[in-house]
Amino acid sequence: MAKMTRTGGQLLVDCLMALGARRCFGVPGESYLAVLDALHDTRGRLDFVLCRHEGGAAFMAAAHGKLTGQPGLCMVTRGPGATNAAIGVHTAMQDSVPMILFVGRWAPA
Repeated sequence: MAKMTRTGGQLLVDCLMALGARRCFGVPGESYLAVLDALHDTRGRLDFVLCRHEGGAAFMAAAHGKLTGQPGLCMVTRGPGATNAAIGVHTAMQDSVPMILFVGRWAPA
């Protein structure tokens, strides 16, 4: 019997789906490619909304949280990606909106 191993990205996506997540927003980046690969197989169940800027992604996630009452999910890369998303996180905090920001971190294999 072959042992099937799962990546950290697959585990994260499985956990998000188990918690009822339906949509996440972000700008694709190399620091969380395993998550993006796992999201590819969840089309229709957990959708990734492609954004052009991390600030816009954070504001979209905050709006989603405000409209649905469920945490808005935002995924960005480390460094400038996280910095660009900071204003959206601040706005969500000031408005008491549920939001989760995932910041990718590349790690050598």
